[in-house]
Amino acid sequence: MSETETYYEFGTAADRWDRARMFFEAKEYLTAARILGGLVGEAPEQVAPRLLLARSYYHSARLGKAEAELRRVLELDPVETYAHLMLGRTLERQGRDADAAPHLRMAAALTGDFGPGTDRS
Repeated sequence: MSETETYYEFGTAADRWDRARMFFEAKEYLTAARILGGLVGEAPEQVAPRLLLARSYYHSARLGKAEAELRRVLELDPVETYAHLMLGRTLERQGRDADAAPHLRMAAALTGDFGPGTDRS
């Protein structure tokens, strides 16, 4: 084990996934991101670890990294509703409301949530 590696970066992918979720739930977002970064590197085509990595970045105010991961999620799964919502919120948090709007609209359309007063009959 090198100086930069820690115990929570070892074990099977399933062990590390469980550990990353545990750290995320404990609001230890930087630690979760560190574990998830390794998982994403090993299986870049998997959406779930990448989405949790983006959420970890968002909650630790690493918005550029969150945006990049969310865009990659949407390349892999263009109808991933939560990724659209999170990307919209990430862009809003950066003061980029115009860039956020299409993603927030897409999230609303995918969930059928068109806001109050919308008659869908």
